Amino acid sequence: MNLADLLTEAARTHGARSALLCDGSRVSYAELDALAVRFAGSLADRGVAVGDRVALLLPNEPAFVGAYYGALRLGAIVVPLNPLLRRGEIESRVQDAQAKLLVAPAERSAEVDGIGSELVDPATVEGEAHAGTIVDRGPGDPAVLLYTSGTSGIAKGAELTHAGLRANAAFLGRHVLGLAPDDVVLGSTPLSHVLGQSGVMNAAIACGACVALMPRFDPEATLEAIERDGARVFLGVPTMCKALLQAAEQLTSAPQLRVAHVGGAPLPPETLRAFAARFGCEVLEGYGMTEVGTASSHRLGREVRPGSVGPAADGIELRIVGPDGRDLAAGEVGEVLVRGPWLMRGYWRNPEATRETIDPDGWLATGDVGYLDADGYLFLVDRKKDVILRGGYSVYPREIEDVLHGHPTVQEVAVVGIPDEALGEEVVALVVPAPGQICDPNELREFARARVAAYKYPRLVVVTDRLPRGPTGKLLKREIDRESLRAALR
Repeated sequence: MNLADLLTEAARTHGARSALLCDGSRVSYAELDALAVRFAGSLADRGVAVGDRVALLLPNEPAFVGAYYGALRLGAIVVPLNPLLRRGEIESRVQDAQAKLLVAPAERSAEVDGIGSELVDPATVEGEAHAGTIVDRGPGDPAVLLYTSGTSGIAKGAELTHAGLRANAAFLGRHVLGLAPDDVVLGSTPLSHVLGQSGVMNAAIACGACVALMPRFDPEATLEAIERDGARVFLGVPTMCKALLQAAEQLTSAPQLRVAHVGGAPLPPETLRAFAARFGCEVLEGYGMTEVGTASSHRLGREVRPGSVGPAADGIELRIVGPDGRDLAAGEVGEVLVRGPWLMRGYWRNPEATRETIDPDGWLATGDVGYLDADGYLFLVDRKKDVILRGGYSVYPREIEDVLHGHPTVQEVAVVGIPDEALGEEVVALVVPAPGQICDPNELREFARARVAAYKYPRLVVVTDRLPRGPTGKLLKREIDRESLRAALR
């Protein structure tokens, strides 16, 4: 078994069909498979062998796909890096992975020179000698080393396996999105991210569909691509959904989608309803993480329960446990645990962190708080570390954020706990105004106060022009200046 077989099989079945669309050019499945073979030859000529790590610092373009599958053909381990990372972030990941090569465009060579890996310009692989047959790998062997976004402060490399990635792609492509060879999937989600790899690239290839690649997400350009390329399947995160809704306000009629899948962060109910209405599609929420891939998801054509991220993925088990580690009944809130065939093997060269995350029975502690209903649908409440303890009561920031998202002047919200001598923590909300709107902090505070229990509403509302986010768009609450907020509360 080798994840690279996915592309070879697709090329054999769909050789002449379009695999990728990028900047007006078309790449067939046969051409994409040949590109992967050329990359494999180029990497092999540079000494890459089974088990070596090959880092990719590439945007969403055919070279990423070719290098990804080319490295896999050799039995190497791919280390995808988000192109938005800075030198220090790139260096720490490359050195931790002990990557033999770093595939990066020539324009970034000066920036990443001297970080400890040989640089390879993807433009130089044209005409390289072809590699041999695909190296066989065991189902549990690592195929991809994917670094977490580091919301806890330290990025760790999750070892994702050949069998796990293949099963995850098949689940998303066939059972969630219902992809077919005539589908075009919008490729605006970074392929360096777990959703971009499993839900876009690998899922499309597993089903013989086409991916319309976009080097970077831009809402206006995305709407144009949907119309031009006939893309009817969208996968992304809530911030993308909001940006597309704003961009669509300038259009007489918005391009229509068949299905949208959203994950990576909670999607406010108001945004979900507005997106579904504007783009004429069913919106499916799912839940996953770098270490797991997709843990749960709604499926196209099956019941969608608002506020839920769907039932467990096929073969995945979910549990909700209390502080004592015991299972909780349906409807009771606790930490979400996950077990299943496509969980990571562990954290690269970090057995201590692995033991802290995965217990001896294979259950991974997600750090997320939620509950299962009587039918097994998962509802997320918040991150375990983000729960605010105010005067002995637990306040879940997501609940307050969803309320404030319902105010017409609000674009984005982050609710955090600030140390308080009397209450333990106090509730504070940071809001970003919607375009053309002015947020009144007092009005927003009273808006929330009228809709939640007295101990939950934010005593302080701060208006800001932006919230701190990582390269994938994930909100980084740890970077919020809590000392300044604490001083403002006095």
